[in-house]
Amino acid sequence: MALLLGVTGCSIHARKDLAPGATAYASASEIVQRETPEQSEKRAEAHAHFLTGLSLEQSNQAEKALAEYEKALAIEPGNEELAVDLSRRYMQRKDYAKAIAALKKCADAPGASGLMFARLSLAYLPQGHTNAAIEASRTAIKREPTSIAGYQSLFHLQRALGNTNEARKVIEQAARQPKPDAPFLVDLAHLVLALDADIPRMTNSPARVRAKELLTRAAGMQNTNLISLQKLAQGFMFVGDSKHAAETYLKILKEDSDLIGVREALVELYLRDNNSQGAAEQLKQLVRETPTNPQAYYFLGAIAYEEKRFDDALDNYRKALLLGMDTQQLYFDIASTQLAQQKPREALDTLQKARKRYKQSFVGEFYSGLCYMRLKEFTNALEHFTAAEIVAKATETNRLTHGFYFELGAAHERAGKIPEAERYFEQSLAMSPEFPSALNYLGYMWAERGTNLTRAREMIEKAVKLDPTNAAYLDSLGWVLFKQGHAKEALEPIRKAVELNDEPDATLFDHLGDVYSELRENDKAREAWNKALKIEPNKEIEKKLKATGPPDKGP
Repeated sequence: MALLLGVTGCSIHARKDLAPGATAYASASEIVQRETPEQSEKRAEAHAHFLTGLSLEQSNQAEKALAEYEKALAIEPGNEELAVDLSRRYMQRKDYAKAIAALKKCADAPGASGLMFARLSLAYLPQGHTNAAIEASRTAIKREPTSIAGYQSLFHLQRALGNTNEARKVIEQAARQPKPDAPFLVDLAHLVLALDADIPRMTNSPARVRAKELLTRAAGMQNTNLISLQKLAQGFMFVGDSKHAAETYLKILKEDSDLIGVREALVELYLRDNNSQGAAEQLKQLVRETPTNPQAYYFLGAIAYEEKRFDDALDNYRKALLLGMDTQQLYFDIASTQLAQQKPREALDTLQKARKRYKQSFVGEFYSGLCYMRLKEFTNALEHFTAAEIVAKATETNRLTHGFYFELGAAHERAGKIPEAERYFEQSLAMSPEFPSALNYLGYMWAERGTNLTRAREMIEKAVKLDPTNAAYLDSLGWVLFKQGHAKEALEPIRKAVELNDEPDATLFDHLGDVYSELRENDKAREAWNKALKIEPNKEIEKKLKATGPPDKGP
């Protein structure tokens, strides 16, 4: 659980621009005013060693730098920030003995804080000094019972030792503090969450419910600690409370709009919560703050695509590409957008650029097939769909879905390869028997050819049941009924299809004309066929019009 943090609370973590130990003397001018001459002299000497250490560190002389920091700490053993920095550096180098020595020097000083003992306990553990580690944590709690640091170190020690029940007792001990502040409650909530590694799969687990109560309580209190607020937001996200997580992130941005990663986290939260408007607002602000951020443009493009603002999507995707996001997926997104704009040639150009830069992929071949389908170049479409299938069988079998086999079946049908089309449609339906597009396409294909009419009707009726207002499915139902010789029953679904279709369709009016003609309603048949011809010229419809003769003029 990445968001479950360990012992924190030292102000140095908030300043990433400084070298280890650099805050140790950050407020020296304030302290000097309260010091005796002797104390000032010692501080000046310690500061000199500290500055020498900084200089050596910048010259990549790490060992000599650490020696100077140690001299500074020896002169000022109560400088906790320097002690913590030194111990952390030594622990990174796995020199636990020196880490312990630096912390003990500070912990033995008069008035040492509980944080020093909490850090000391964590340094003891890798050395196998279990009892000393536990004792140091307990000392931290005794020294500062209102600080979470001691409870955190003892909790993590007990967890590391496999003592889950003891870890629970630490949480209960911390929870008994009479007047905890907001940061204390936030950290306590994270400890509660850390108890149960299966929480992500247990939405209403007791630990999650209790953690949410602690977080909600903390959210209602005064809290200006930005680190704590970030952990509060993370906690709300972890327990599934998107609303309060977003409110907390917005509060952080109000306090410090330049804080790294906060706006990005808010974007992620909004996208996860399908709040595209909120995500777009934050992304636009990110672009204003960092106009060379390719990820921001990419996500703005993705949002615009979902909202069918394809021009905006393409513009943002291209900016992301220009700013260095040169990825295969971005090329595919651009091609998909160009397809949505009904620009298959441009999409093919984009896919060709991707093909030159990256290895052959299922998506690239599949999109190429879709482009050629739009261009009615069905042989080329089949070539790329087949290549996509070969790639998927070798590397990505999960790509071979019912949807893919449906597209492959449609390409074969349009290319006039009916047996192959039937095979792929059947394969699609074997994988997803309730897939209405395949049910309708195969059923209509058979109805159009006058074959398998009984099964064709069953399949189309099933498609209509699954999607009762789909004009294409209703037309197919009317057409298969017509082919079975049931012109009267065919009339209603085809008329309904004409009414429901978004735009006038020549095929629907042609079918309607055929049904009226079979019912000997020639005037209505001619009216329907004429509407079909206004949409799209068709010699066969013209022949049918001539065959019915002139309209009736009445008595």
